[in-house]
Amino acid sequence: MKLTRKEIKQQLADWYKAWDRHDLDRVMTFFHEDIFFENWTGAYVKGKENLRAAWESWFDNHGDFRFLEAETFVDEAMQKACYRWLLEWPSMEPGYENKMELRKGVDVLHFKDGKIISKLTFSKTFVEIDNHRHTLHL
Repeated sequence: MKLTRKEIKQQLADWYKAWDRHDLDRVMTFFHEDIFFENWTGAYVKGKENLRAAWESWFDNHGDFRFLEAETFVDEAMQKACYRWLLEWPSMEPGYENKMELRKGVDVLHFKDGKIISKLTFSKTFVEIDNHRHTLHL
C-alpha cells in the first residue's frame, strides 16, 4: 500500500496532534510493527512494542514537552518525509533543571504499508535556555 502525498501529510498532521496530547497509544498507531527508531544519540530500537516500552517512561516523566513543526517535506514516490521540529520541555541540563529548553532537530521518516517503518532523529548539540545557547552535556 502506497500513500499519496496528501495521505502522508494528513497522517503526519494527525501524528503531530497525538504528540501534542501526549497520547502514546495514539502516537503508536502510526508505526509499522517492524519500526526501526534511531534517536539523536545513535541508540536504536527495533519493533513497535520495544519502541513503546522505550518511550513510556519518557512520556510519563516529561509531561510538559511539546513539539512544534518548523517544516515538513514529503516525497510521495519514495514514501518518505523529512520533519524539522522544535522541542520545548523542562531542561535536564545541569544548573538549568526544569527551566524551559528549546531543542532543534529533524526526523527522517520512511513509510511502508501506510505506516512509519523508519524514524531517524537528528538533533543539534546545543539547546537554548533563557535565550542563550548551551552545549549539551553528552
